[in-house]
Amino acid sequence: MSDHVTAVYELESAVPLERAAEVIAGEQSCGTFVRVARESDELRARHAAHVVKIEELPLSGRPPLPGMVGDPNQLRRGRVTIEFPLANFGPSIPNLLAAVAGNLFELREVGALRLVDLELPSAFADRYPGPRFGIDGTRSLMDRPDGPMIGTIVKPSIGLTGDQLAQLVTELGDAGIDFIKDDELQGNPPGLPLLERIRVVTDALKKVADRNGRMPMYAFNITDDIDRLEPNHDAVLAAGGTCVMVCVNMVGLAGLEYLSRRTQLPIHGHRAMYGAYARSPQLGIDYTPWQQLARLSGADHLHTNGFANKFYETDDEVLASVSAVRAPLLGGYETLPVLSSAQTPGLAHLTYERTQTTDLLVLSGGGIHGHPQGSAAGVLAMREAWDAATSGEPLDERAAKVPALAAALDTFGRPT
Repeated sequence: MSDHVTAVYELESAVPLERAAEVIAGEQSCGTFVRVARESDELRARHAAHVVKIEELPLSGRPPLPGMVGDPNQLRRGRVTIEFPLANFGPSIPNLLAAVAGNLFELREVGALRLVDLELPSAFADRYPGPRFGIDGTRSLMDRPDGPMIGTIVKPSIGLTGDQLAQLVTELGDAGIDFIKDDELQGNPPGLPLLERIRVVTDALKKVADRNGRMPMYAFNITDDIDRLEPNHDAVLAAGGTCVMVCVNMVGLAGLEYLSRRTQLPIHGHRAMYGAYARSPQLGIDYTPWQQLARLSGADHLHTNGFANKFYETDDEVLASVSAVRAPLLGGYETLPVLSSAQTPGLAHLTYERTQTTDLLVLSGGGIHGHPQGSAAGVLAMREAWDAATSGEPLDERAAKVPALAAALDTFGRPT
């Protein structure tokens, strides 16, 4: 069993890279800016972090972070690998983060710093249960044994009455959608509180199941203070609900793990606020280490963004995120990648071509609800587009046979 955590950073510094790397290792283990009285050689041998590799990289050309020391003309950029003794923090995600992230982003020696990868020892798998349902459990609960899982988000995000929400989920359920979720803005608002929303939605979807023999999975947003997560989950379970959603960055990884040990339902992990950690290439935490910790903490589904999205990430970055979630992790944790953000039927072929998998939950909000013939037609268009993509049929050929798909392409277009 490995006795250390390996962290990989990309950094720029106006001091020598070797010196910057040693400052990072010292700051986040047993060192400080000066050697202190009880910092013996024996203590350092047990607890010091060690720089094991420095790979020089071309300069980014971006301005350094505020407060950097040194001559900007002396900037160098590198990929630095540091080993942190597990004995310093044990298999604890909050305390791991204190070590591998902690104060690092504030150091004056760095003009850019980004945590880009983590290699964790098996001790973390021993402590953290990881996802309880994952891909196979989700497929079983939603009765979709193969093919892509097609879902949507309640839109408008906020402001619907209970009756309007019931009508919407009924239309979607009767149209054969696999999954519906609350928006991240729908928590426990006074206009339609969580308990009332649970009642309205589950009553409507049970009627759908009685008619059709199949009930879509609905992810109720139970994000709240940690002491509310368990009772919120229990209310969904008691009503016959099949999924709960939390905004991972709002409840924190410790909150997610707290819920995962108590849940009897899949946890849909939303990444809202992730851009604050990652949008700047000069600073923050890359998606690869972020998703590792979210999966360890129990996320059964995890948002990755989608291709041709409305946000800042490129298609290559989205593909890297999907691949990261699908990659093996420690004890074989299995988490379902969730694609969202401006997803429409016209993107099905591109998405399938890039990912080469149907183990995806594809969420289309406006791309379903904005269909000119209504939300049910939007569901049909998404399903037909994905069926064409996975069967190798050109999109235009399928659209010529399915008017709802043709209308969707006319409305939303397709990637160029």
